[in-house]
Amino acid sequence: MPPRSTGLAGADAQDDFLRARRRLALSRLRRWLRREPGDIDHILPFEEVVTALGRLQERDAGLQVIPLDAIVGTVDRMKGFDRHFRPTTPQVRRRWESIATAMRRGEAMPPIDVYRIGEVYFVKDGHHRVSVARALGRHDIDARVTEVVTRVGAHRDLLRADLPLKSHERVFFERVPLPAAARERVRPSNPWDYAKLAEGIEAWGWRYMQEHGARMDSGQPIDRQELARAWYEEEYVPVVTMLRDAGMLGNGTEADAYMRIGTERYKLLRTHEWSEDVLARLRAERLGRRATD
Repeated sequence: MPPRSTGLAGADAQDDFLRARRRLALSRLRRWLRREPGDIDHILPFEEVVTALGRLQERDAGLQVIPLDAIVGTVDRMKGFDRHFRPTTPQVRRRWESIATAMRRGEAMPPIDVYRIGEVYFVKDGHHRVSVARALGRHDIDARVTEVVTRVGAHRDLLRADLPLKSHERVFFERVPLPAAARERVRPSNPWDYAKLAEGIEAWGWRYMQEHGARMDSGQPIDRQELARAWYEEEYVPVVTMLRDAGMLGNGTEADAYMRIGTERYKLLRTHEWSEDVLARLRAERLGRRATD
């Protein structure tokens, strides 16, 4: 809801700033009482995010109208605003109130400059305009957008604490360059498991090359992309389908089930083979364990 207006733009702008500061203080208090993560309101640093996600390319996306609540980061690492662009220091007050006064008078504002990664935006120029627009209850803003394509996408709930895990995800898809359509299916619940999954896939790839040898047409080893596609189509999808049909997916994702049952298979049976007999023996073993618990 937009704040009330007294008709005195300058005085209203001063109240707007104080109100934004109070909202920040109340938000911090609520976070503390709920024992929520300390970085949940931290503004995202562009360079750290790009490094973690893996920059591929960028392009000029032109002038757009973008949602204000999707702007959660900064390029120049300004310390004057939080993730929701509430002012965190009195030092931004003078410029903030000047822009708020102009906006309340209906003066036109130039577009801000942002980078977009996935679903989120990072401000290059226009931090105060974003902050004031949000404080005045606006929902979108004009922006010149540069789109940055990364190996791993960014969702609106991305936190700074997520970046090391996102980096693990990025490294996984570099080691196992799956087709885009396959990436959404091959996702462990725990991002730390990406490294373990990559090790298993690379071991599978080694056995696959031993069985198939070098490519018959060129005599060259099979590349990572081809191996990743072969693993997905010849190993992952058939195995996950078997587990689903056998009622053995359990909790978590498909990838969780694939890793869990695959580990049990090798520990119990010392085999890399998948078959109905193997699944039956694993199911019987798990039922036996439950009966003795």
